[in-house]
Amino acid sequence: MTRKEKAKELFLNGYNCSQAVAGAYCDLFGMDFDDAMRASEGFGGGMGRLRLTCGAVSAMAMLAGLKYGKAQAKDLDTRTLVYETVQKMAGEFEEKNGSIICGELLGAARPKDNGAVPQKRDGEFYKKRPCVGCVEDCAELVEKYLNS
Repeated sequence: MTRKEKAKELFLNGYNCSQAVAGAYCDLFGMDFDDAMRASEGFGGGMGRLRLTCGAVSAMAMLAGLKYGKAQAKDLDTRTLVYETVQKMAGEFEEKNGSIICGELLGAARPKDNGAVPQKRDGEFYKKRPCVGCVEDCAELVEKYLNS
């Protein structure tokens, strides 16, 4: 199974978009699966279901930090490398999908009722959402920019 297939499988098995991307690659960057699931959970649904930056895109940013970050407060060279990598990945994602904003990708406004409550995952959920494709696209970008 490829890591892209793993990301898709994680999403289809109930993990959110961010968790799916993070979980498929976390081991490459020194993070165990459970920690990756916890660290990335809040990015799902465009950051806590606020429909802001796509959670799969946020996972790419997290993985870029894990790959290149050095946890040095004043290391602006490393921070620049991380930011440049995130901008390249997000730019390619946006070019392909038209946006990096969850609500725009879904064609949906910010939830008004039960805004924090995730929707039940069923066949209809997957039919009307581009999320599986977004997860796959982000996995491809992680492969291109981070898995070398």
